[in-house]
Amino acid sequence: MPYAKFEEIIRYIEELAESGDLKSGSRLPSIRSLAKKFSCSLNTVIKAYKELEFSHKIYAVSKSGYYLVEDFPYKRQAGSAVTVYDFLSAGPDKHAMPYLDYKHCMNLAIDRYKEEMFTYSDLLGLPSLREELARHLRDLQVFADPSRIAVTTGSQQALHLLIRQPFPNGKRTILTEQPAHPSFIESVKDQPCLGIDIGRDGPNLEQLEFIFQQEDIKFFYVVSRFHNPTGHSYTNEGRRKIVELAERYDVYIVEDDYMGDLDPDPKQDPMFAYQPNGRVIYTKSFSKTLLPGLRLGLAVLPHELIEGFTRAKFAADVHTPVITQGALEIYLKNGMFASHIEKIRTLYRKKGEVLLRAYRAFMPEGTLYSSPTSGFYSTVRLPSPLKADGLILRLKERNVLAQSTESMYLEDFMRHDELRLSVSHVEDRMIGVGVALMAETIREMAIERKKGVMWR
Repeated sequence: MPYAKFEEIIRYIEELAESGDLKSGSRLPSIRSLAKKFSCSLNTVIKAYKELEFSHKIYAVSKSGYYLVEDFPYKRQAGSAVTVYDFLSAGPDKHAMPYLDYKHCMNLAIDRYKEEMFTYSDLLGLPSLREELARHLRDLQVFADPSRIAVTTGSQQALHLLIRQPFPNGKRTILTEQPAHPSFIESVKDQPCLGIDIGRDGPNLEQLEFIFQQEDIKFFYVVSRFHNPTGHSYTNEGRRKIVELAERYDVYIVEDDYMGDLDPDPKQDPMFAYQPNGRVIYTKSFSKTLLPGLRLGLAVLPHELIEGFTRAKFAADVHTPVITQGALEIYLKNGMFASHIEKIRTLYRKKGEVLLRAYRAFMPEGTLYSSPTSGFYSTVRLPSPLKADGLILRLKERNVLAQSTESMYLEDFMRHDELRLSVSHVEDRMIGVGVALMAETIREMAIERKKGVMWR
């Protein structure tokens, strides 16, 4: 998907800075010269410069022009830029973050609601936002009354509160997919918890039924779309069968649909669609699709959990910051979010496709990798007996950054030979080079191992 003109200008200025052609403190090209270069209006260039200014990358001097901020993009050693292949960072693509649009919505929220933005508010979120969220969720096949929606400080807060809250089934043990994202693993460390391995299409249903039948399972934690860290998605049939088992054995499901908005297939349904009356508790985040620093998420709760969740939310932080709630309401209501999602859906799908092609082209025999359906997450399992920690250290020497999945497993399921990769921060043209460097390093380590060379 081609970039808009103002985005092309932003990328052009950033590339000039990163290459060193534009020095810190130097004056940027004039608005007129860039308008001529990119065959666009003066307003388009102004919009690009305003976004760069809002991102604190440039600053304006009255009657003089725009200048590059000191130390942007980062401090260099020996005056030369270093290319870093960052498969570690997993936030939204920095070029796709809607800074200016959201800034406009925050200003509008202050103007519209005035003092309401800076006083205590409803514990479970602004009523007007909850109504707007109910409308938004319908497009994801999540139909719920606004009274059941709780606005939280990121979806992780919702999960953390649910982990500690008593459930109507009176059970105490949490069952989680293995692996699972590290913040969830951290939250369950002091709780009774079991794990179940998941494959490409989800857990083994016979094993799942056995656990439901034999153990005291309070809820089963599931990320059935764009799983973190594998990137896999369950089938609709698999989701439906899991919900049926949960009903049969009085187990709740906590469905973390943190990136459901990015699913390009309208026929793919969340588990909530198969049991919307309370068996499935639906949580969602706006961190990966919008701006992670906003810390905005939600939970759709059964009526019997609302009172306890409200008390827990009050004890945690009283309520989520009101100004970001008001801005999100405006952002959703004006159609900005829908437009933004269309853009990034294509962006991340393409990144996932580029990554998969690179895996197939470069990864050595014996290396296993998941097939990503988005650019956010996939896993790479190393040939035996290679270990992830040793590879990560070697990759860092080549400016390739990656993460071990050790923090994503319970102790009984621990693996030491697996990496989580994200390409959300890696430009398409750099993905193949980064994967090739990783594959070359894996081969080198395998050869050294055969020769008896000692390494970590």
